[in-house]
Amino acid sequence: MKFGYTIIYVPEVGASLAFFERAFGLARRFLHESGDYGELETGATTLAFASHALGQLNLPNGFVAASESMLPLGVEVALVTPTVADAHTKALAAGAIEVQAPAAKPWGQVVSYVRCPDGTLVELCSPMDADPAV
Repeated sequence: MKFGYTIIYVPEVGASLAFFERAFGLARRFLHESGDYGELETGATTLAFASHALGQLNLPNGFVAASESMLPLGVEVALVTPTVADAHTKALAAGAIEVQAPAAKPWGQVVSYVRCPDGTLVELCSPMDADPAV
């Protein structure tokens, strides 16, 4: 078995794709003509977005929408970058909300957290082998 993809259910797929393009520099792989599903170019594992309507179809008993929750959900998308502070600033300029400013962690990474307009929690972190300079 291998990890295939992550799908985040969001209010508006196109808006989430556009935000991730602006805030994190990820390229759009595609957006389905229905607007209900889209993917970003993220390497070997796909990061995808699906509409709440598609989520309701797939999960008829319901789900917790990150966009409706006052607190971030207990799951995050982690994006690795050698320039966490710069990436954090860029994400905030694109409309993210700061959850935690960049900080050096005892294990050697620099880590920050932002919340996207669609409610998604994103960790920005340096590679494990990077110097912990903020």
